[in-house]
Amino acid sequence: MTITSQARSFDTAAAAYAANRPSYPPELLDAVAELTGRPWEGARVADVGAGTGLATRLLRDRGAHVIAVEPGPGMAAQFRLGLPEVPLVIGDGDHLPLASASVDVITYAQAWHWTDQRTSVPEALRVLRPGGALALWWNDSDSTLGWIAGQDARLRRLFGAEDSPHDPLARFRRLPAGLGFVHRHVPWTRTVPLDTHLANLASYSDFLVLGKETTEAFLAEEREVLAEVFPDGTVEEHYVVSLAVATR
Repeated sequence: MTITSQARSFDTAAAAYAANRPSYPPELLDAVAELTGRPWEGARVADVGAGTGLATRLLRDRGAHVIAVEPGPGMAAQFRLGLPEVPLVIGDGDHLPLASASVDVITYAQAWHWTDQRTSVPEALRVLRPGGALALWWNDSDSTLGWIAGQDARLRRLFGAEDSPHDPLARFRRLPAGLGFVHRHVPWTRTVPLDTHLANLASYSDFLVLGKETTEAFLAEEREVLAEVFPDGTVEEHYVVSLAVATR
């Protein structure tokens, strides 16, 4: 299973992704604007790896002129259902179908790790205008909370990953050197039904390539565990967005 094929697995679950994945807090876009010194209103923005448009919608609502870039036809089709008025092109971060020096900000929401930095970095620099910014962010569950740490441990066992201590800088350690990234963490929460929480888990790429039978067995066990933690069937999910911004 290559990174590309695992990334494309989202096409098989685009509707579930759109319905159950968490979005991002307003404070995140505030932080990007602060770190870039550029307001969103009127900015030309390329949202790369746009998926179903979770981040694109927020950028548009801030007044940005957004063009979405998405490689997967299934995700792109779901995007068009939700944001038919936003321009969308098929492409990826390694081969941006955009003119040179054409955008003020390039955003990657949950998508930079799918790129090959040997090509995605020069592509980003090519497309950005002078003074433009590259903004990368990841929404991760806050594993400093006990129930989330327990779930993370069960997920690691399922997928054969090694146990490792919580590392708040993990998302920043493999960023390309020389671009002068500045970092910030943005914590936030959302409250959802237990069914939504489990459906969100099922939309992870690791589950999408795992197989239906094993996925359903894990989720059934997870439902029993979480029903004891959240007896009213409502889960308070805690997230920390890891944000990295570099200015050209």
